[in-house]
Amino acid sequence: MKEVFLIIRVYKLPFRTSQDNLNRLYACNRISAQIWNQCLDLAKEHGQRTNTWLSRKELHLATKGRYPIHSQSIQAVYEKYLDARENALQARALGYTQIRYPYKEKHHFNTRWKKDGFRIGEKGRIELSLGLWEGKRQKPITVRVAHCPPGQIKEIELVYDRGLKLAMAFEDGISPKANPAQGTAAIDLGEIHTLASVTDQGQGLLITGRKLRSIKRLRNKKLKELQRKMAHCQKGSRQWKKYRRAFHYVLSKSEAQLTDALHKTTREFVRWCLDNAVKDVVIGDVEGIQRHTSPKKKQTQRKRSRRINQNLSQWTFGKTRRYLQYKLAAEGISLKKVDEAYTTQTCPVCGKRRVPSSRTYHCGCGYVQHRDLHGAGNILTQHLYGHYQAIVLKDYKYLRIA
Repeated sequence: MKEVFLIIRVYKLPFRTSQDNLNRLYACNRISAQIWNQCLDLAKEHGQRTNTWLSRKELHLATKGRYPIHSQSIQAVYEKYLDARENALQARALGYTQIRYPYKEKHHFNTRWKKDGFRIGEKGRIELSLGLWEGKRQKPITVRVAHCPPGQIKEIELVYDRGLKLAMAFEDGISPKANPAQGTAAIDLGEIHTLASVTDQGQGLLITGRKLRSIKRLRNKKLKELQRKMAHCQKGSRQWKKYRRAFHYVLSKSEAQLTDALHKTTREFVRWCLDNAVKDVVIGDVEGIQRHTSPKKKQTQRKRSRRINQNLSQWTFGKTRRYLQYKLAAEGISLKKVDEAYTTQTCPVCGKRRVPSSRTYHCGCGYVQHRDLHGAGNILTQHLYGHYQAIVLKDYKYLRIA
């Protein structure tokens, strides 16, 4: 039987509604936060009493029918808690003992409506159900969006991004395309150049991260200014709240700009893969490079400057990989994560290791190459042949996101 891949997309959309319904939506997020906090309290009490984990069934029985929102919305909150607990457990098993189990109480928490919790009407009309409360069905919350996403809507989440918005997950019904190509490409992720890639046919690509770094620099500058001003105000005062609103506005706007630039970057790479008949892509695993960038852990901290530590801690390589994953899958191209240890340092000709100090890799044997293309080439040959081998680049593109 042929395996079927479904691509789930998410649109974050503004909406229109009455002030009364808007207040009810804010109340939903406050109630969801109460459910989250109850999960924390129940888990703590259960662990201290029995020294065991609180099960999904016990959480379900403890929260069922106790809050005036839809039953599936309640279920979504404790499932989020269970996922966070499981992820922390897996991370600690891998040696990341600094990772904590869920412990922070919240004042607001995103409310989710699953397939039975909402109804899509005409002209962008959406009814969000609140289920039964004290034996009576509550009046649904009605909102309107300018355009509903195409395809079957799977889930709706109420998020805050410079105001409340609806994050709508949907299946667009478009199957991954057949890809008859046979080529292979390797990616070396970077902070200066977001993507560097080389194919087995000798084609290269560099996509600069200048746009991303510019957005981050401006964001860091503005946040620093606002933090200084907030430090001179009494916490909770009117002026302090104004600065805090500005602080979150800068964060939200810069996050939208970074997301847009990263989508453009990954889209350019997918187009380049199609132009060069690429079927399989391998990407270097850089997980862990951002570790030990906190000044609080000086006993394990590497000797890096504060600027480099900040750049590494703000490097969004995980998001880059996720965007590539679904964009490449839609075009019938596979993405595989591989080890990239010492690929930037090792010369593929003589095998000696040398830490490059500039944007060009120079070796005493005479080998010269751009350091990021050099790293991508080593990742590619290690994957294809099991050892490093010099690749002669016929041509390479240098792209910059506008």
